Amino acid sequence: MTQPNHDIPTVISNNSGNSKSLWMEIPLPTFFSHLENNLSADVCIIGAGIVGLTCAYTLAKQGKSVIVLDKGAIAGGQTARTTAHLSWVLDDRFYDLEKLFGEDGARLAAESHATAIDYIEKIILEENIDCDFERVDGYLFVAPGDSKDILEKEYVALQKIGMEVKKALRAPFSSTFDTGPCLQFPRQAQFHILKYLQGLIKAILKFGGKIYSHTHVNYFEDGSPCIVKTDSGAKITSQSIIVATCTPVNNRFFIHTKQAAYCTYVIAASIPKGSVQKGLYWDTADPYHYMRIQKNSTDPNLDWLIIGGEDHKTGQDQAVEAKYDHLEKWARDRFPGIDKIDYRWSGMVFEPIDSLAYIGHNPRDKNIYIATGDSGNGMTHGTIAGIMIPDLILGRDNPWKSLFEPSRKNLFAASDFIQENFNSLLQLKDWFTPGEFKKVETLASDEGIILRRGLKKIAVYKDKDNKIHINSALCPHLGGCLRWNQGEKSWDCPLHGSRFDGCGQVLSGPALDNLCNHEN
Repeated sequence: MTQPNHDIPTVISNNSGNSKSLWMEIPLPTFFSHLENNLSADVCIIGAGIVGLTCAYTLAKQGKSVIVLDKGAIAGGQTARTTAHLSWVLDDRFYDLEKLFGEDGARLAAESHATAIDYIEKIILEENIDCDFERVDGYLFVAPGDSKDILEKEYVALQKIGMEVKKALRAPFSSTFDTGPCLQFPRQAQFHILKYLQGLIKAILKFGGKIYSHTHVNYFEDGSPCIVKTDSGAKITSQSIIVATCTPVNNRFFIHTKQAAYCTYVIAASIPKGSVQKGLYWDTADPYHYMRIQKNSTDPNLDWLIIGGEDHKTGQDQAVEAKYDHLEKWARDRFPGIDKIDYRWSGMVFEPIDSLAYIGHNPRDKNIYIATGDSGNGMTHGTIAGIMIPDLILGRDNPWKSLFEPSRKNLFAASDFIQENFNSLLQLKDWFTPGEFKKVETLASDEGIILRRGLKKIAVYKDKDNKIHINSALCPHLGGCLRWNQGEKSWDCPLHGSRFDGCGQVLSGPALDNLCNHEN
């Protein structure tokens, strides 16, 4: 049996799109090989982002044998595209969560995310991980045109469930940006996500875990044991499977009708060191803006101001450059000390219809577990999964089990369920429209277009060597017609968010298979 060589350093590759986050500049000090042989373990984990690696760490530390597989580079997926906020202050207001889940449910939601931050801090201390972890305060302020009643309602809701929150006259920015009254949340946190995952990887290997990269899983079977198969023919037998692929690739329909895929955009701008106080910042706009500070690794006299927002449903807005321009204008209007924009990247967010992630047993399966629906809180939702799924596997009680149950149905979210699925159905209209009028010979390098060929539509891409690649424009998940994402150089499905590179290789699910080749 070939074992990974863990001594050869390699730089992390970006297997989730064309843009590069500021986290992606660091090298990972480990090299992982493709799995070629049959293996067995207590737990097989598909996906090596924060969910998969936290689950692997928790289980391996408790003596379970674990195998982690990823179709790309380890830690090269959507986790590397976060802004790395660690907060129990969720994307959706707690007064809305109280309506959806009751007062006890809202309290459990806040407590679970607070516990996740504590667990990350505990791992960092125990494993001696240098990842820029800091406790910082969070601030929620009202966007122009929004009512300040939002803050009062949220304050009352948080007081009811016993979470620490303060009223402040303004967020601690300079005189150039007066937010007005805001809510202040002590003891949130931030970190460098890839440095943290690097530490998790070392700890997993220390506890005997096995990790394989560039290994594409194409078959899942529940049972005793469970079976996973790869496209190279390798088979893994295990007592449990954890599908930690951002959105489940083993679940064709049920979960994907209960959440929607969104693209979110981020810029990192150089600012004078110390000119903006460290903290987590959010406004109440829709889509909202979120901010934090990260120390600049290239210049000790500068910080990076990280600002995100401009969210839209995946595949349903192709004006990518405008998204970054809007973020930059918003930032420069409020922070005139910005020097230059060093990084621009996008990421995927999966929004559940009732605000909370789906973590636990895959519906109708006994020994397959999923974690999805991060709702913009991927670092803490992912860590909650890394605590809770091991509890379920080990037969321990967990107070959050019902709250995050993937098969739950929330009648109070029925209107959102109908709206999101109606939106998906509307995207099928693309099959009845003409293709683009641009001719293949006029395509620029690294560009794609959708053309009609009789009754079918094809996805045509010219690579950097000017070679033409022709694939079906049919998403192999549930039949959406793909659209070209010029920013990430990817084919995106507007139904459920599957994404493929220009040549048709699947980048992210729920699609499991590559696009059908039409070059002949």
